[in-house]
Amino acid sequence: MCRHLGWLGQPRSVAELMLEPPYGLLVQSYAPRRQKHGLLNADGWGVGFFDDAGVARRWRSATPLWGDASFASVAPVLRSGCVVAAVRSATIGMPIEPSASAPFSDDRWLLSHNGRVDRAALPASDRPAESTVDSAVLAALIFDRGLDRLGDTIGEVGAADPEARLNILAGNGSRLLATTWGDTLSVLSADDGVVLASEPYDDDPRWRDVPDRHLVEVSATGVDMVALEGTA
Repeated sequence: MCRHLGWLGQPRSVAELMLEPPYGLLVQSYAPRRQKHGLLNADGWGVGFFDDAGVARRWRSATPLWGDASFASVAPVLRSGCVVAAVRSATIGMPIEPSASAPFSDDRWLLSHNGRVDRAALPASDRPAESTVDSAVLAALIFDRGLDRLGDTIGEVGAADPEARLNILAGNGSRLLATTWGDTLSVLSADDGVVLASEPYDDDPRWRDVPDRHLVEVSATGVDMVALEGTA
């Protein structure tokens, strides 16, 4: 399992989103509060953001977030209006390598998968995966199908693998898309933007939990949620 976070709004520093909150991804890497599967997220981390020219940039690692002093020194000056970040707890049997850490990218979107899926249950995709891990193969399928079909793709994969956990979080600079399918997600509408996160990074009373099996879209017009196919 993993923990992830997305931001869309006025530019914020990566440190402000990942490292500085009292229960942010840094703390979630060793002491998550709501994680249902696994105790630690020490098998890597990653952050992606869009620069002023709209180009997707990424920094990924196979080491624990708490041990990366170089990132901690640079994170305060990395600023963006759209950020996708994650800390990783590797599925048993999956490799631990930088390319296995989210976010994955097709150069237009940054995407994180919080969960697990049987790779044998995934339909074939023409897009090569960045790694052999289940999350990377799923990301390649989603990119191949297109993010506008995210809900349909997750419903199809969930039907093929009833044990799958399919929380997806993706951003393209102007939108965030997310699904809940087997794990937690919360949303915070702040004065300067919106945060989507596996769990709240502080105790702000404005956090709201997203129901399971829902699709969330964040854009300039606000936050929209719809139930996914297969909701009980």
